[in-house]
Amino acid sequence: MIKKIKKELREKADPEKAKKWQLFFKKKENLIGVSVPELRKIAKKYHELKEKDTLFLLKSSIHEERFLALLLMVEKYQEKKKEIFQLYLKNTQYINNWDLVDLSAEKIVGDYLFEKRKDVLYKLAESENLWERRIAIVSTHFFIKKDYFKDTLKIAEILLKDKEDLVQKAVGWMLREVGKKDEKLLENFLKKHYLKMPRVMLRYSIEKFPQSKRKRYLKT
Repeated sequence: MIKKIKKELREKADPEKAKKWQLFFKKKENLIGVSVPELRKIAKKYHELKEKDTLFLLKSSIHEERFLALLLMVEKYQEKKKEIFQLYLKNTQYINNWDLVDLSAEKIVGDYLFEKRKDVLYKLAESENLWERRIAIVSTHFFIKKDYFKDTLKIAEILLKDKEDLVQKAVGWMLREVGKKDEKLLENFLKKHYLKMPRVMLRYSIEKFPQSKRKRYLKT
């Protein structure tokens, strides 16, 4: 089955697209140029792939194969929540770029932990691995959609001084999502923290404010 999937991926590959997409990644990625819509079609086709084969794809050096593995995990998650959640956390070293985190963290980690203890998110937020820190904050997008903001704000506080721009952007993004649900809550958070927030984090978090209000935050 793995050989068949790899062959199909190569048939859909486009080296020119791969070169263009490389610009969107901070670190050098081994891209072959298969589009996300094509990857989603392949994931639907092979949704019954065994976990050991999905894990084989997740450990691949090829970005699209890791992306496909995570699509398959998201697809399988509703059937095997605990197993997929545990598999995900055991293999975070392969969930190692922003798009891989963003397509999966909320749907697996966020969903699973919503009504459970969230200690694991705080452990991830303190990790030396920037992608685990991004997983911690992006997972809370699931909570935000359920009108629960406490852990997003607490994790944002932990990550306030993070040096990595891809973590800063993710924190700003989640704060913006909180603000879309409860602007006053976001403003209270900003009044307390905005002077020490990295500028990119601040810009992302106030993106939906009126221009005059954005300027007031950014002028200091």
